[in-house]
Amino acid sequence: MDAPRKFEKPPARPSPQSPEGCLAVAIRVPVRIVVLVLVVPVRLVWDGLVVGGRFLYRTVLRPLARAVFVWPWVALWRYVVVPLAKALGWLANLFVVVPLVWLYRYVFTPVGHGLAWIARRIGGGLAWLYARVLTPVGHACAWVVNGAATGVAWLGRYLLVVPAGWLYAWVLTPVGHAIAWCGRGLLWLVRAIGTGIGVVLYWAARILLVLPAIALWRWVLTPVGRVLAVVGREVWDALGHAWRIAGHISLAVGRVLGTLFRWIFVEPVSWVYRTVLTPVGHVVRDLVLRPAAEAARAVGRVTRQVLAAARESARQARADFRRMVFGEPRQPEPVELREPMSDDTRTLGRSTTVLTKD
Repeated sequence: MDAPRKFEKPPARPSPQSPEGCLAVAIRVPVRIVVLVLVVPVRLVWDGLVVGGRFLYRTVLRPLARAVFVWPWVALWRYVVVPLAKALGWLANLFVVVPLVWLYRYVFTPVGHGLAWIARRIGGGLAWLYARVLTPVGHACAWVVNGAATGVAWLGRYLLVVPAGWLYAWVLTPVGHAIAWCGRGLLWLVRAIGTGIGVVLYWAARILLVLPAIALWRWVLTPVGRVLAVVGREVWDALGHAWRIAGHISLAVGRVLGTLFRWIFVEPVSWVYRTVLTPVGHVVRDLVLRPAAEAARAVGRVTRQVLAAARESARQARADFRRMVFGEPRQPEPVELREPMSDDTRTLGRSTTVLTKD
């Protein structure tokens, strides 16, 4: 017996390559180069427009839209619509709701109660009429109609139903069966003729139309479609790669421009502000503004003191003039207040308390 073989893995099959691989490789590189050359300026212009649009939206369009569309409507709602609505609500309550409530309470409610009382009386009379008059008359009419209906049903059964059943069973049914048998035979004949014509037309259409169309689709349109699909897929992939590469190029260009702008404008302005304007501002603040502020505060204090002294002098002059004209004010006189006493102490006398007015 042969030695048992060890289990060996089957060799890996090479991955099947698409039949259009050579065509895709031949098209891919030149298409990507051409598309990259065409897409880079478009991406640069697009990124510039996006940055400018965002800046314009943040600085101009959004405040302008708020000022033109939002704030007028808010002011109209707050200062026109709400007060007008409140005034209209107050007028409606005063001239509509209150009169309607009064009319309902003092007119409609009593009238409704009266109409309900009349309706209850009329309903009681109608109920008595129905129970005592109409019900007996209806029972009598129903008895008469029931008897007449019984007689008519008996006559209809023996004069119409029985003869009609006999006619249907012995005349119409055999005739209908014969007509149905003839119709089935005619239908079978028409169906056989139609089937033969359909088979002939089917094979004629298949040979004249379907087989040429299948050959055209299989040997012409399918290869051309595959080639066009490969070209379109490569062009689309090239556009995607070119757009991403152009984005990186645009980002690098933007960073270079930002760096140049910072070196040319921002850093010189910052240096001038730090080394020139800030020391000058400190000097102006320490030598000019602070002494001027101290002088202004001192002048303010002196002015307030002068005004206070002038007011005090004027007040004293008015008081002296009032004393010269009207004399010294009189001192307050004492007033006697009598306190109520109990009945036991009232007979002994009354005690007074002397108080001085302020």
